[in-house]
Amino acid sequence: MTVSSIEAAWDRIAALGARADARQINTLFYDDPNRVERMRVSLDDLTIDLSKTSISPDVREALFDLARVSDLDGFRRRLFAGGEVNNTEARAAMHMAHRAAPGEVLMAGDEDATAFAWERRERMRLFVRDVHGGTLRGATGLPFTTVLSIGIGGSDLGPSMVTEALTMAEGERLEARFLSNVDGTAFVRETRGLDPARTLILVASKSFTTAETAANAHVARKWIVDALGEDAVGAHFVALSTNLHATNEFGILRERVFGFRNWVGGRFSLWSPVGLVIALAAGWDQFDRLLAGAHAMDRHFAEADLEQNLPVLMALAGIWHVNGLGSTAHCVLPYDDRLRRFPAFLQQLEMESNGKGVTREGAPVKRMTCPVIFGEPGTNAQHSFMQMIHQGPAVIPVDFILAHFAMSHRADAHRMLSANAIAQAEALLCGKTAVQAEMEMLQTGMDPVQAAFLAPHRAFPGDRPSIFISMEHLDAYGIGRLIALYEHKVAVQGHLWDVNSFDQWGVEFGKALATGILAELSGDRVYDHDPSTSALIATLHDV
Repeated sequence: MTVSSIEAAWDRIAALGARADARQINTLFYDDPNRVERMRVSLDDLTIDLSKTSISPDVREALFDLARVSDLDGFRRRLFAGGEVNNTEARAAMHMAHRAAPGEVLMAGDEDATAFAWERRERMRLFVRDVHGGTLRGATGLPFTTVLSIGIGGSDLGPSMVTEALTMAEGERLEARFLSNVDGTAFVRETRGLDPARTLILVASKSFTTAETAANAHVARKWIVDALGEDAVGAHFVALSTNLHATNEFGILRERVFGFRNWVGGRFSLWSPVGLVIALAAGWDQFDRLLAGAHAMDRHFAEADLEQNLPVLMALAGIWHVNGLGSTAHCVLPYDDRLRRFPAFLQQLEMESNGKGVTREGAPVKRMTCPVIFGEPGTNAQHSFMQMIHQGPAVIPVDFILAHFAMSHRADAHRMLSANAIAQAEALLCGKTAVQAEMEMLQTGMDPVQAAFLAPHRAFPGDRPSIFISMEHLDAYGIGRLIALYEHKVAVQGHLWDVNSFDQWGVEFGKALATGILAELSGDRVYDHDPSTSALIATLHDV
């Protein structure tokens, strides 16, 4: 398609967003009695309800026109064919291979990615079996009872979020601890109460040189050596890395190194050997079901028509909110405490992927890209930032996530949780006028002057957008499917914004600067920086 046709599609979305009625949602229900049915799309029991957004028939048509003229179908084909979608690093993005079905073939360039992924998966399965069965033990002969996972970014956020989600209700096969922050107090906290003789340590770093992970790994190594001796390192450490030379120098046995390819990006890596901690903590069957759920979403995204494609619909709704209506923030509210770290996981997935200011070819972007992602589990959020979402001047779209059935035995608690989620979405949509608020107060016998004064404070504007994501069970399969939904949503938006969703040069720049400043803080001089930075270095240097 031509650049002019793509720009024309963007201009149409902007024009629709500039209309006086662009934010109105309630009127859309009056105009279309069947709106709910038209705006709900399902994959088996997973349903996405877009009816509480201001996507009108005209807006929907414009969004799908953008998808067509931007060749979204072609992007899907290139992604699953192992094309070089990560153009700045000349790589495919083939994390889907690690959750592919038996016999499925996904290529990453000239490599059969699924064959590689299945070989790694089988090695992981056998390792987990041997740890759980007691064949693999610590240096003193005691079985492992704890696994300490050391990583940062994608090597921590995804695995820790999923591990907590899968073990909170079902319990742990091994107790899992996670160490990511290089702050020394983090190591003290995560190892407090642990027995080194019963602790298995995973070091997740593709290069095995990531500064924070390397620093924490060496502190953990000293912890093991001080307690059990130098020879214990091989029995207690596992590397999730491709740098065999560095892992060997560290003392990790070759058979304890699980590598993965560069076509798996960090924030997409929980499906790969980086997710070994999930299987060790939750059990292999749970990890296998997690992969199966993600694979179901992969097939849906690859094969479903755009108009019925859940990741595509989620992505286009986000495009409308950001580029049509000017939203700069997006809230995610999982009404399930097991997903309390899901918003933090999405912060990296979305903002590291699409928080870019240049196009794939290096030109400045012409429009806003990724909004700020934030959230907390319901009902906690209702007693903190939901005040702003209900009554603040900024209109912030919300994703509500809810399972129909509770994983716990507290059906009464789940009914209360569900009622709150549904009520919050209704309140955002319907709002309450100042007149309604005043009438309610008068009916309670309040003084009319006081009622008139309080009415604007108790009014809610309404017409605030939300998407409701629901499923029957938020089990391992459902969690895998949910994560993959957001992964593909992010990829679609990156394609439409014409940014590379699979690199993260901003992260690399900060890491490079930190390396130089660390040397300065450890040395005798301060090199040339801006005046503020130089002053900070000088101050810390003298401490």
